[in-house]
Order: sequence, then C-alpha cells, then structure tokens
Amino acid sequence: TNIQLNRTDIEGDNDPVDICVLTEKDITHGDIIVKARPIGGFRLLDHNKADDKLIAVLENDAIYGSFRDICDVPVMVIDRLKHYFTTYKDLPGDKSPRCILTDIYDVKTAHEVIRRSIEDYDNEYRNEK
Repeated sequence: TNIQLNRTDIEGDNDPVDICVLTEKDITHGDIIVKARPIGGFRLLDHNKADDKLIAVLENDAIYGSFRDICDVPVMVIDRLKHYFTTYKDLPGDKSPRCILTDIYDVKTAHEVIRRSIEDYDNEYRNEK
C-alpha cells in the first residue's frame, strides 16, 4: 500500500497490506479465505518506507473473537507481535534493525488504512482501463 504518514518524507512500500489474524486455531497452510475483523495495526518503517501490519481477529474465535480494538489484546501478545514484526526480516550479523515500529493504532485507523489501500489499488489498476 502507499500509505501516507504524518511525515511527508515517508512513502509506502508499494505492496499489499499485510494482515496478521489472531486465532486460537492451528492454521497449517496458507492460501485460505477466512472471515476476519480488523482491530488495529502496527505502523512500521522498513528501510524508511511505511509497511503497515493490520491486526485482525478470526470471527467467532473462542479466544480472540470478542476483541473489538487493539486495546483488547493482552500486553504479552502485543509484545510478541512487536518482537516478530521488528525482527523477522533481520539477517544474522546485521547491526541495525531493518524494521522500526513507529506506532500502534486502533480499529478506526485500521479502517482508514484499508480505505487508503483500496484507493491505491483503484488508482493503480482499475482506473487504467
């Protein structure tokens, strides 16, 4: 997505928005479609480009299904997600972090990120025809 931040010198990373779906169920493979509800997200900088990670919950999930906003997620889960998203692209021997967490945002902002992503998609693909 090409999400704009408050700083005008930051641009998006020009790829689809990433979504992490919280669920108590084991998902053993990719390429599946699920009913999930966004509850917030993380704003990361990856090489000085915005790389948002939306956080969603699986509808009707026994543990996470009642969460409506990122503030409903236990701090320990937020800390695990922070660690994962700020380190998963690091290479052994790198001295400086590749991804920097700049913000954790609520469901309202998550919806705005999704809206802007749809606009970016429409501008890039649908309006060309």
